[in-house]
Amino acid sequence: MSDTSPHPTPSTVIPALPAGEFAWHRLMGVDELDVGRVTTVTVGHESLCVTRTEAGFGCLANACPHQGGPLGEGSIEGGWLRCPWHGYDYSPLDGTPPPPFDDAPSAFRTEIRPDGVYVALPATDERPRTVSDQLVETMTAWRVAWVFGMVGHSNLGFADALRAAEVRGDLQFVGVRHEGAAAFAATAYGKLTGELAACFAIAGPGSINLLTGLYDAKMDRAPVLALSGQVPSSVRGRGAFQDTDLSAAFADVSRYSATVQAGSDAAELMNLACKTALVERDVAHLVLPDEVQVLSAAAPERPAGSPQGRTGDRGVSPAAGALDAATDVLSGSKRPMIVVGHGARCGITDIVALAEAIDAPVATTFKGKGLIADQHPLACGVLGRSGTPIASWFMNEADALLTFGVSFANHTGIASYKPIVQVDFDPMALGRFHAVTVPMLADVGVAARALAVALAGRAGTPSTIRTQQALDDSPRPSGTGSTAAEVAVRWDIWRAEKQRRRADDRGSGLNSAVVFEALSRLVPADAIMPVDVGNHAYSFGRYFEPCGQTVLMSGYLGSIGFAFPAAMGCWAATQHASRSGDGAPGSQWVGRPVVSVSGDGGFGQYAMELTTAVKYGMDITHVLLNNGELGKISKEQRAAEFDVWQTSLHNPGFAEFAELCGAMGRQVTVPGELAAALSEALAHPGPAMVEVMTDPLLV
Repeated sequence: MSDTSPHPTPSTVIPALPAGEFAWHRLMGVDELDVGRVTTVTVGHESLCVTRTEAGFGCLANACPHQGGPLGEGSIEGGWLRCPWHGYDYSPLDGTPPPPFDDAPSAFRTEIRPDGVYVALPATDERPRTVSDQLVETMTAWRVAWVFGMVGHSNLGFADALRAAEVRGDLQFVGVRHEGAAAFAATAYGKLTGELAACFAIAGPGSINLLTGLYDAKMDRAPVLALSGQVPSSVRGRGAFQDTDLSAAFADVSRYSATVQAGSDAAELMNLACKTALVERDVAHLVLPDEVQVLSAAAPERPAGSPQGRTGDRGVSPAAGALDAATDVLSGSKRPMIVVGHGARCGITDIVALAEAIDAPVATTFKGKGLIADQHPLACGVLGRSGTPIASWFMNEADALLTFGVSFANHTGIASYKPIVQVDFDPMALGRFHAVTVPMLADVGVAARALAVALAGRAGTPSTIRTQQALDDSPRPSGTGSTAAEVAVRWDIWRAEKQRRRADDRGSGLNSAVVFEALSRLVPADAIMPVDVGNHAYSFGRYFEPCGQTVLMSGYLGSIGFAFPAAMGCWAATQHASRSGDGAPGSQWVGRPVVSVSGDGGFGQYAMELTTAVKYGMDITHVLLNNGELGKISKEQRAAEFDVWQTSLHNPGFAEFAELCGAMGRQVTVPGELAAALSEALAHPGPAMVEVMTDPLLV
């Protein structure tokens, strides 16, 4: 209808009043719209196209019957209302198109009153329950209480179900600036709590942006639920706008992925998604075609799902043969050593108790940093490239190794030639990189308790609570007679070295030993600490001495940019206990401070999420080590005898940037400013940033 042939005069028929119940609603003042103009007005949930011509005010539904074009963004041409998308014309008063067409938008009666222009609209029905409501009700039954994401044109139906759930108090939604941040936030929530959060995006680029954070979840075995809007099924696969094959795109990253179709049992698909994510500690993904999101799902034909009767006790005990073999190895050892990884998080109390019983030193992997406080008499700090010389020394001295939740990544430095008892809940993790002496499939806490009992029953063996004779069989530092004494000597040596390093100053910024000594002193013992990837992370592993803090990182993916979005997910976990009641999983995180650490390169990846933190009042303290470059890459270029190339960064003043975003910002340029800035930021009730200008070479 956009040809040049003249149209007849538009109809000037005044629309009838709605049949049945209706109500009058004020649209605008009479003088707010000039003759010949068009605008959009929203009344309740109804979007309306309001026109003014010589014939008076008109009011139509704000969607062209052709393809849904927004008529309120159109124009008046020759007395006709022209759709802005394809030039289709309609009468501004009653919506009638010129012949031979008959597809007209709904038209509503208007009336001019002394205080403005009014429209008669049919009474609205109660909001219908949709497939999206059924899906949301199911996932909240699985205790999904937080959703991070972006609302857009291909997920609006599901977004409205999320909105309704938020009104009911069933969940909370955090609108992010980039979907990658949503995935990292949901992943960090899963790493921290072991429970589910969701990330949410539109079709095409929005969902694709989730993939990096979801790969982090997959590689670090964190449960997460990903929810993707999708283009309408009628145009799917035909090259429509943002039409991408999301099932194919998510095939590698997700343990479970399904598309909710018109005839699907939506509740059952969501049950399987939530169960898979939690049981497998992996990514589950649902694709939601646009039209399916708003289909009716009236109860009781389509009830919500729930976890009732869906999962069993996952506290698996070790097999008797494996327990006997492990006891043989450990009872014959004079210098056993325990190594714990991130997979030991849920059983660390029992593991430490076992270490105390057999007087064994305990080292952690980098991902496991902080699982045992460095102040514990048997704690050796981190083992490997990001670790302490204490842990390395005991690895060299050990004659048997007992590992819990450890992947044996090459960064960790576990001596594969020594007798090894490996405990893990995942059968694929056992002996993944090389054969071990005793692979033990079990829950780590259950296994630790079982080993303690079994070893206590082996009277007269070295590891039955190691005897003085066993200690005397190998050289010891003068004046010591236990593992704790050995550990203390090694810590004294290392702390003296750290003190010497704190005095290093090239005049190019603070050194890492200074920064992390201050953080060790000032960060609260109950803090949750997401740490980014880069030189600062290696320094964190080496210098920071945890005294109870919980540390999270992008482990095997090693994704730069992790820390600040992860801090948002951790903050969410601190806001409320699980709805299952006091003492339920999740309650231990409530009220704990969140202190994230990154370099300038990592923070720059998702810098605008600082505005998200401000919007939602997130109490996050972010410590940014600014050395003006991708320092880790510069270091690798030097080590490989390449020229340092394209690693420099052009940065803003991040402290000033924080202030512009509405957060607190402080910049530190000399060591004497550090403690005061950190203390102020930690006390600030909201997002705060401490930008520390650091030397890229003193790491």
